[in-house]
Amino acid sequence: MEAEGLGWLLVPLHQLVSWGAAGAMVFGGVVPYIPQYRDIRRTQNAEGFSTYVCLVLLVANILRILFWFGRRFESPLLWQSVIMILTMLLMLKLCTEVRVANELNLKRRVFSAADNKDGEVRVPPRRSFLDFDPHYFWHWSSFADYVQCVLAFTGVAGYITYLSIDSALFVETLGFLAVLTEAMLGVPQLYRNHRHQSTEGMSIKMVFMWTSGDTFKTAYFLLNGAPLQFSVCGLLQVLVDLAILGQAYVFTRHPLKPAPHAAHPTSAKAL
Repeated sequence: MEAEGLGWLLVPLHQLVSWGAAGAMVFGGVVPYIPQYRDIRRTQNAEGFSTYVCLVLLVANILRILFWFGRRFESPLLWQSVIMILTMLLMLKLCTEVRVANELNLKRRVFSAADNKDGEVRVPPRRSFLDFDPHYFWHWSSFADYVQCVLAFTGVAGYITYLSIDSALFVETLGFLAVLTEAMLGVPQLYRNHRHQSTEGMSIKMVFMWTSGDTFKTAYFLLNGAPLQFSVCGLLQVLVDLAILGQAYVFTRHPLKPAPHAAHPTSAKAL
């Protein structure tokens, strides 16, 4: 009788928890980037953040949306991809603006010095997506170039998906590629930290939020019976997050002496 009497309370409570978990799933993925965004905006320095993180997440979430057309999974996972794509575009816009502004400031300083010494300074050429130069891929000078690249990739991938949507093998492979790409999210940051033997400029808050968010996400996948690809993605992401946290601990305890080096315009991306 008591169980029946509590039924009126447990049912809406369960519904409320489900809505809360779904909301956390949709918006929780973008929370780690809020402190990083604020740090970049405050310091006007984007060197500690790898824009390849944005590339990885854009590709992964575009493929995940296309996967949804072949195998309908839960709506919160679909909306999560839409919100993440918008967030990554905002991050790219900020990083591009900061990098270009820093390059202009550097040019002004160099031109001023050249005027004093009667020297000649060459201005680096503008880099564009339409130049199709692989050496400067994802190093473009305008945010519009990144948007063009994303739209081109979406168009090509969408057309291929439209032609092959009836193939179960293609759909499952598409889902695997989507989650495998997302699982590689932290690899650019991991490589950047290893290459520089430092985590300077990286937001530790962001990585902690990555780890907690990916742990929650993986548990959500397992408890809600999401496709196997999603669970594999979550587990791989948690392992990469833990590796980055390990780097932060090691490099903080045993910092290397900074070696003098000349700044260059392309160092605004973390790789």
